[in-house]
Amino acid sequence: MNIISRRGFLSTGAAASALALGACQTTTSTTPAAVPAASPRMTDDGRVIATTRAEPLSPVAERYGIGPISYEARQDGPHALRATGMSIIPSEFHRDVVPYPTRLRPGTIVIDNPERKLFLVLPDGHALRYGIAVGREGFTWRGTGTIYRRAQWPTWTPTANMIRRDASLSRFAGGMPGGPQNPLGARALYLMSGGRDQGYRIHGTPEWWLIGQYVSSGCIRMVNHDVIDLFNRVPNGTRVVTI
Repeated sequence: MNIISRRGFLSTGAAASALALGACQTTTSTTPAAVPAASPRMTDDGRVIATTRAEPLSPVAERYGIGPISYEARQDGPHALRATGMSIIPSEFHRDVVPYPTRLRPGTIVIDNPERKLFLVLPDGHALRYGIAVGREGFTWRGTGTIYRRAQWPTWTPTANMIRRDASLSRFAGGMPGGPQNPLGARALYLMSGGRDQGYRIHGTPEWWLIGQYVSSGCIRMVNHDVIDLFNRVPNGTRVVTI
């Protein structure tokens, strides 16, 4: 289990937030203090201690062959995957197998905007749940879509409108290469909706402490370790439904 100091993740957040504001990168907070936490661990001098320990999976997960994943730092292809302080993220947003009665086919992704959760439908009335961060009021994506592209450590490119709003983003006009500071995180699932790519993604984020909040301009953010897990479970052609 890794222990992450508050100073460490604040410096990461400041760097990531400096890139603010794409269709998939708008934040309302740059510090983990905005995330509610029940009795977080503290150092003697009052600093928050985050650990990588997630809530245990429900026993029913074993029925589906789903096991726990590690949120510790590790190498992921060409890049270092940073640790996630799961102890700071409220437990309702931790990955787990939960009851989920639905008529949707197994393998369908359901994005529950009001609950800030993503569900991968499993057989027999269950789903694999992940916590997410979703669009702020007026920016939330609604409708249905299909995953048509999947990318590891994707490139992030600001739109022309974003560059007009913030000229400093022009340095990324040719694309910001994938890496630990990239707003799209370790993986991205690109959605086709209404017959075209409207700019919506399910993707990772370097700002893991914002999971469970309304912070983006429409895209669906996940903890990097969780989006890697989801990426490995869903192929192109997967149906995505928002509620």
